[in-house]
Amino acid sequence: MDAILWLFGEGKDLTSWQMAARAVAVFPIALAVVRMAGRRSFGQQTPFDACMTVLVGAILSRAVTGASAFWPTVAASVTLALLHRLVAMACLHSPGFEQWVTGQERELVRGGRPDADAMRKSLITRRDLQDAVRQKSGREDLHGVDRAVLERDGKITVVLREPG
Repeated sequence: MDAILWLFGEGKDLTSWQMAARAVAVFPIALAVVRMAGRRSFGQQTPFDACMTVLVGAILSRAVTGASAFWPTVAASVTLALLHRLVAMACLHSPGFEQWVTGQERELVRGGRPDADAMRKSLITRRDLQDAVRQKSGREDLHGVDRAVLERDGKITVVLREPG
């Protein structure tokens, strides 16, 4: 027990090497939590998934720095991963619940015409839309745009008109 206390320290008064030892110990725990939560939690990056990423990172960092007790922070991280997995599984079985958790896409441009109401509800400015169009087409204006959709992950997808 004294060797563990010497290696990992206790409380907030940790040496650099004790924090490094804690980081080495937390790394495989973090990997296990990521695997437990599933690929979705760290791959899709919807607001629901981003929330999971931030929370787990914030909680596990407390174990490394000694701001909170080690095992309770690990338990909290595992609990969040399991909760995230349960919510994701519930989304598979209930489209309504999934829409509530992850939102739905919103069409910002339809038939080449911007939808001011959809843009206002999405808090997307004309400049945001022009940025997305420029990234897709290299053009500065909305000419040639058939559709633009604000996706559930916050990205804007631009569909250009077919030539001709």
